[in-house]
Amino acid sequence: MAVLRQTHHRKHEPNFHDKYGNLVLMGGAAVFAAVWGYVFTKSGVEWGLSPVGRVTPKEWRE
Repeated sequence: MAVLRQTHHRKHEPNFHDKYGNLVLMGGAAVFAAVWGYVFTKSGVEWGLSPVGRVTPKEWRE
């Protein structure tokens, strides 16, 4: 049990994920957003999210 206790309380050295994990995650998120932003703006699709000027009220029926 003494050996198990010694190895359990030993400090571990920071590995690649400890050092650069958040940086890699944020870099990947930035690349993801940039690529999809480019695709959405350059694809030529007219999204038409605003109904202003296209929605006209119908006449009331009694």
